[in-house]
Amino acid sequence: MLKPAIGQALGFRTMREPIRLSGGLADPLDSEPFPVPAVDLTGIDPRFLRQEVDYATAEPPGTVVVDPGARFAYLVREKGRAIRYGVGVGREEAFNFRGPATIARKAEWPRWTPTPAMIRREPQRYGSFAGGLPGGTGNPLGPRALYLYRDGQDTLYRLHGTTEPHTIGTMVSSGCVRFLNQDIIDLYGRVPVGTRAVVLAASGTAAR
Repeated sequence: MLKPAIGQALGFRTMREPIRLSGGLADPLDSEPFPVPAVDLTGIDPRFLRQEVDYATAEPPGTVVVDPGARFAYLVREKGRAIRYGVGVGREEAFNFRGPATIARKAEWPRWTPTPAMIRREPQRYGSFAGGLPGGTGNPLGPRALYLYRDGQDTLYRLHGTTEPHTIGTMVSSGCVRFLNQDIIDLYGRVPVGTRAVVLAASGTAAR
């Protein structure tokens, strides 16, 4: 039986499409072209499970705010509320960009290509993927990706899924901002191309 604290954290009463649970697992999604397996949530701090929270911000409703230092991403809603998602962040890539941007591109089951910095840092791990990896099972971006642009230029900053759900709420070796696959699918469905996004500095404030 699911513990009440986990059910409350996931926001069953406030979320439009909460994570479906069975025995502490986020249920698999059956409508995707590739498998989206169940996730064992018992190993994830309940703080990092999707939930609706009070959130004071000057950003308008509909904005996506990323706080890499706190390992949270927010979708701002009306009346001082937001949907909060727990995320995992890369030690370098997640902190290489600050300030406002636009989600100018969205992709389902996106192709992934490691950055030159990732290949230099871990050549044995990433070198064989220098030419890219098609979307699908095993792709590190997972089932969805949101691409942040500024002034029409790709910032190389992405919000995406993960093949390592146990890393949610943590800092990992490489990558931008990873969500549980069920969560990035949820956020993807809520934000259109053109959505404003803001990445906070490590202190939790927006860089100008």
